[in-house]
Amino acid sequence: MDTGTVGVDTGLTALESTVLTQLAPASSVTAEPARHACLVVLFGAEIGRRIALDGRDVVIGRAASNDLQLDNDSVSRTHAIVSRTPHGFVLRDQESTNGSFVNDQPVRERALKDGDQIRIGRAMLKFLTSDNVEAQYHEEIYRLMTLDGLTQLYNRRFFQESLEREIERSRRYKSPLVLVLADVDLFKQINDRYGHQAGDTVLRKIAVLLKSKVRTNDLVARIGGEEFAVLVPATRRQGGLALADKLRRTVANERFVHDGDTIPVSLSLGVAEYDAAMESSDTLVKQADERLYEAKHAGRNTVR
Repeated sequence: MDTGTVGVDTGLTALESTVLTQLAPASSVTAEPARHACLVVLFGAEIGRRIALDGRDVVIGRAASNDLQLDNDSVSRTHAIVSRTPHGFVLRDQESTNGSFVNDQPVRERALKDGDQIRIGRAMLKFLTSDNVEAQYHEEIYRLMTLDGLTQLYNRRFFQESLEREIERSRRYKSPLVLVLADVDLFKQINDRYGHQAGDTVLRKIAVLLKSKVRTNDLVARIGGEEFAVLVPATRRQGGLALADKLRRTVANERFVHDGDTIPVSLSLGVAEYDAAMESSDTLVKQADERLYEAKHAGRNTVR
């Protein structure tokens, strides 16, 4: 695919720069008939890459000769094939070691629908097909700039921008604002013992659990490898502590299973309330992070 550059503000992460360099120049955008489709890499080494599905089989796997090479030990040499049939596009697993998944369900053969998410090893792909797949692809790129590909929570950059806006609103209207930081306890041990795919499964499930327990106007983001943030407007610290403990109990009481293994998972959380005397958003983050550190040293699976 032809690549081009897009005017953006400075300070992009390397990942975001990689996404942006995959964008086609505006002059190359053309409408495509509904019979056309593509795969977009949502999470993995080539995030943002588009693989056109033009009728020929597209082979996915670890081998360099594949149409889409996913260079990861959890991916088989020839892992899966996407084929066009008279009725649409089909994903076929090639008896891979770790299996292929569509919308988190294991599949051997599956007809693909617009918007389906495909997981192969640790990589996440999205299947797109429409009358204007090019426009749909650009919409997906925009989403990638604001969402974390693995968990589909807001990413660190979007969180930081939202934090600045909420602090400004809190100052203007003298309304309370709470920040909750959460960290998965002993996450490195989970990866070391059960594998990185298990770690990804844990993070995705935690994301779903966190979103299910917050209000509509609360913002949940993944801001680090195993670190999450919850921005809670119009709430005092006491309310933030209650929410944090609800999140802690929800995760501690959930059963996490990967490849038949039950994985013990817990969170430590730190809670801070914005104060007009704080110099910047960094002060609020630092205070929440210090309390998270206290929770870790208090024995983990706790709130401070």
